[in-house]
Amino acid sequence: MLVKVFGSAVFGVEATTITVEVNIDKGVGYHLVGLPDNAIKESSYRIAAALKNNGYYLPGKKITINMAPADLRKEGSAYDLTLAIGILAASGQIKTDEVDKYLIMGELSLDGGLQPIKGSLSIAIKAKAEGFKGFFLPIQNVKEAAIVAGLDVYGVENVLQVIDFFEGNGTLEPTIIDTSEEFNKTLDFPEFDFSDVKGQESIKRCMEIAAAGGHNIILIGPPGSGKTMLAKRLPSILPPMTMHEALETTKIHSVAGKVKDTGLLNQRPFRSPHHTASSVSLVGGGSYPQPGEISLAHNGVLFLDELPEFKREVLEVMRQPLEDREVTISRAKFTITYPSSFMLVASMNPSPSGYFNDSDSPVSSSAAEMQRYLSKISGPLLDRIDIHIEVTPVPFDKLTETRKGESSFEIRKRVTAAREIQSKRFDVFENIHYNAQMGTKQIREFCVLDENSLQLLKTAMERLNLSARAFDRILKVSRTIADLEDSEIVNSNHIAEAIQYRSLDRDGWLG
Repeated sequence: MLVKVFGSAVFGVEATTITVEVNIDKGVGYHLVGLPDNAIKESSYRIAAALKNNGYYLPGKKITINMAPADLRKEGSAYDLTLAIGILAASGQIKTDEVDKYLIMGELSLDGGLQPIKGSLSIAIKAKAEGFKGFFLPIQNVKEAAIVAGLDVYGVENVLQVIDFFEGNGTLEPTIIDTSEEFNKTLDFPEFDFSDVKGQESIKRCMEIAAAGGHNIILIGPPGSGKTMLAKRLPSILPPMTMHEALETTKIHSVAGKVKDTGLLNQRPFRSPHHTASSVSLVGGGSYPQPGEISLAHNGVLFLDELPEFKREVLEVMRQPLEDREVTISRAKFTITYPSSFMLVASMNPSPSGYFNDSDSPVSSSAAEMQRYLSKISGPLLDRIDIHIEVTPVPFDKLTETRKGESSFEIRKRVTAAREIQSKRFDVFENIHYNAQMGTKQIREFCVLDENSLQLLKTAMERLNLSARAFDRILKVSRTIADLEDSEIVNSNHIAEAIQYRSLDRDGWLG
C-alpha cells in the first residue's frame, strides 16, 4: 500500500515541503531513498523501538520510502515522526485518509517521546501558504509555530497522541497564541538601564544618536571606563520592534534552534561573541549551513568587545554584510542568504596595556605601540563605523553621586520620535527605514547643506584626510542629530557635532 505524508526542510530561513512516499510490498527490507543524511538513515532503529514500546510494530515486509524532491539533500532527525506515521498508515495500523492533510515533524526517542526541532516557525509559515490543515510538532516548539494564524498547530509529547488523533480517539487540541498580546509584552523596566551609569554624559549622547539613526559605533578607552556597561544598555533605548521585525527575528532564531519555549521574540537581540570566534561562527555557514552571530543579531545589536583581539580575517568578513545588511553563503549545490541588519557596537583599548599615553596611568604605552595596536583594525572596516568616540575614566566625585542619571525610558522616547521622523521620510523606499541605511542617492536628497556647513565639512575633510565613505558617514550622523532636534535642515552645528564623532580619523587623537 502506498501512502504520502508530508514533512519540511529548512534552507536559510525559508522552508521547503518534503513529500514522504511510503510503499509496503511483499518481500523483506527497509529502503530509504531521496538523499537522506546519516541521521535520517538511522531513523529506522528509533522508529522500530518507539513503535514497539507503544504497542505497534515495524512491518516485516519490504518498506520503500522516497523523500521527494529526490535531488534535494535532507538533513537531521526531525523526520522520525513523519516516517513513523507514514509506515503505520501504509501498513494499515492507522486507518485514516487524513494524514496527507497535515504536516508532521519531530524527532523520536526510543520510548516514543518527542525531541524539539529547529525552524518550526518557517515550517509553519510554509504549511499555511501551501494550504495544509494542521501541523504536528514537539510540544517544546509549539509556541513559536502557533504564532502563525490560520493553521491548526498541535504540540505533542508522544507518538501515541498523533496516532490517537488520526484514529479519532484523542482529545488533542490546537494551540492558540494571541500574537498581538505576545508582541505587546514590552520590557518597561530593563535589566540594564542608563540610569545606572554615573557621569559619561557625552558618551550617553553618542549612544542616543547611534540608537536614533541605527549607526555603528566604536568606544575607545582604558579599562574600567565603562565601555561594556554602556554597550549592554544600548538595547534598552532602541525603539520597540515592529511586528514584522519580531517575526523576522524569531524566524532566524527558530532556524538556529534558539527560541525554545519563548514563542515570539519581542525584545531586540543583543549578541556578544567572544574574541576567539571563527569567521564561520560570526557570519554563518558550515557543512550544514546555520545563521551566524551577525544574523542572530538581526534587528538588534552585535557587540564586539576588545575589537583588536579578534582575528583580522574574522573582522574582514563583516565588511560586506555591514554594507549590504545580508550575508550570502555559497556552496557548490546551493546558495543561502541570511538577513543581517544589525547595529555594530565595538569597544577597544587604545593600546596593548589598555591605557592612554598618560604619565598618571599605571602602565604607559608609546605612540608607536598604540599605532601598531590600532593597525590591527583595517581602514575599510573603520570607515563602515559611523561614530568613533573616546571614553575617559569617570572621576571620583561622579562615581559617588547619589543622584541617578536619566533613565533608558526617557532616552527611548526621544529615539523613538526621531525614528518615526525617519520612517515617514523613507516611506517610499522599500529597504530603507532609518538614516544609517541611506544610500548615496538618499544622502544627496535629504542631507542638503548650506554654504557655511559645506565649508566646515570641506575643511574637516582636508585636515583629517577623510575618505568618501567617511564623508557620507558624517552626513548620515548629522542628519540623525537634526532629527533628534526635529529640524528639517542640517545646519553647521549638526555637522560640527558629527565631525567630533570621527576620533580615529584625527591625527594625534591620543594627544
